[in-house]
Amino acid sequence: MSYANRHQMSTNRTAGIIVVAIIHLILGYVLVTGLAYNVLKKAAEDLKTFDVEKEPPPPPEEPPPPEKRPDLPPAVAPPAIVRISPMAPPIITVPTPLVITPTARPAPPPPPPPPPPPRRIEPAKARANLASYVSDDDYPDSAQRNDEQGTTGFRLDVGPDGRVSSCTVTSPSGSSSLDGTTCRLMKSRARFTPATDSTGAKTSDSVNGRIRWVLPQN
Repeated sequence: MSYANRHQMSTNRTAGIIVVAIIHLILGYVLVTGLAYNVLKKAAEDLKTFDVEKEPPPPPEEPPPPEKRPDLPPAVAPPAIVRISPMAPPIITVPTPLVITPTARPAPPPPPPPPPPPRRIEPAKARANLASYVSDDDYPDSAQRNDEQGTTGFRLDVGPDGRVSSCTVTSPSGSSSLDGTTCRLMKSRARFTPATDSTGAKTSDSVNGRIRWVLPQN
């Protein structure tokens, strides 16, 4: 409903109220003056003939035309953000070799030291002069051809039986044939009285000697 229609309705109502108030004033006056009956009758007639026109309903308001909006591009969802976590460096497992350390068994106790040998009382003695076991016939032929001569020093190991068990050249003569012949003759010919210990038992001993080789005179 427009503002003009509302104003017209308000004006009509106000006019009706004023008319009714005037009628009431007239009725009051008639009552006061003694003309109540006539006035009332006339007022009643006037009221019957008074017709207040009803205001026609206002025409329905037309809805305003829809407001044109500019065409908007279709909404496009933003691409999803994919968070890629950085790759962790590969874990390289180096196998640790298993080292088994064997538990060393306790070493057995060392054997008791051997008892000291009995003290030797009598050394071994040659039954003859060691030089007497060698003659000119024993002179090596190779030494004679080469005019080799000299003195051979040696050490003889004598067993409990009085025989030479080994011979070692301690002072070479300069001729291997002379040194070798010396030891060979001593081992095969020399005889000794065995050495004895403090108990009187026969024991081993060593004897040192020298043989001087001189070219035989022809």
